[in-house]
Amino acid sequence: MLAEIITIGDEILIGQIVDTNSAWIAQKLNNIGIRIKQISSVSDDKEHIMSALKEASQRADIILITGGLGPTKDDITKKTLAEYFGVGLVENKEALENVEKIFRRLRGTLSELLEVNKQQALVPENCEVILNKNGTAPGMWFNHHGKIYMSMPGVPHEMMYMMEEGVIPKLKASLKLPFIIHQTILTAGEGESYLAEKIADIEDSLPSYIKLAYLPKLGQVRLRLSGYGEGEAKLKSEVGEFAEKIVKRVGNAVVALEDIPLEKAILNLMAENELTLSTAESCTGGYIAHLLTQHPGSSKVFFGGAVSYSYELKESILGVKNETLWQHGAVSKETVTEMVEGALLNFKSDYAIAVTGIAGPDGGTPEKPVGTVWIGVASKEKTFIKQFSFGNKRQQNIERTAVAALSMLNTLLKEYKSK
Repeated sequence: MLAEIITIGDEILIGQIVDTNSAWIAQKLNNIGIRIKQISSVSDDKEHIMSALKEASQRADIILITGGLGPTKDDITKKTLAEYFGVGLVENKEALENVEKIFRRLRGTLSELLEVNKQQALVPENCEVILNKNGTAPGMWFNHHGKIYMSMPGVPHEMMYMMEEGVIPKLKASLKLPFIIHQTILTAGEGESYLAEKIADIEDSLPSYIKLAYLPKLGQVRLRLSGYGEGEAKLKSEVGEFAEKIVKRVGNAVVALEDIPLEKAILNLMAENELTLSTAESCTGGYIAHLLTQHPGSSKVFFGGAVSYSYELKESILGVKNETLWQHGAVSKETVTEMVEGALLNFKSDYAIAVTGIAGPDGGTPEKPVGTVWIGVASKEKTFIKQFSFGNKRQQNIERTAVAALSMLNTLLKEYKSK
């Protein structure tokens, strides 16, 4: 069963707003066994919308449309749909009562209800109305020539409520849908091509109904196994068996067996083992601490840390020796070693991360060009130091440094777990 998503609005095409609706809808449909064939964004133009609907009907069984249902003249989706299906507009009693109910709730009176607001209750005569309990624009469900069309508001919270409360249950009741089982393996520290080569034989042995996707992102690769079929238990078992083979083959690069951010996986692992963490950041300027503390419950693991840009703070807070800084420089193996061991000692955590480098775009030298970074991770038993050479883009260097540091910490934690 294939679906296509069409988002309508000039504001999307000029970059005024980001289309988050499509990603959310795609995820929800995938969860119930409906695969997305295509996502399209079109302007507030009748011919453009008509063309998109016609093309979508040739590719997909289900066409989901968002946007263009407001009360103003530029909202033309409803009239265009009526023309597309060759029908007129009629007033829907339930939709009108919903408009009046919302006005009473928001304004306390119907005296401000304008004719343009009442027209929100006009719908194509061949549609089934799905009420919008968070707004005045009703959802419209069409069955036409064996295809399902569903038009919804573009306002995210209105669309989301309508999807979860009305559209998804109706799709599940109307269609015989297969099961889709996903298993994500989050890895870090190994490149996509290296992983592909390492597990090539496992990938080649996958049956036709199980697919493997590589999803790379700045030092991380998510390996996603997706199984499609009728028997849920059998499918889940098979996907699990292949996931187990991949995990065994990839080894310490595996961070988690779920689709979560790298830092959240680290926090979960440390919380399970009642371990604590501190940071000493120079070139990342607190970015690693930010990644960690954006997650609820991070205080169970993360003690805090220092953003020590200057020599003075590296010395006073972390205990880096003055002669180390002047002999080897802030960006050096010697300095990052003393930073990470100083954080471990002074902040009294079980593990620590330290980073120092030249984020750019200037500040580099022939010996230490922009993108040179030293990272240290340490426990009471072991200190692990590594040098990296990233590019010349500042923000990417900061993000890559954070990912590399967390990946190194993951490796150290795996050693702890194997004890």
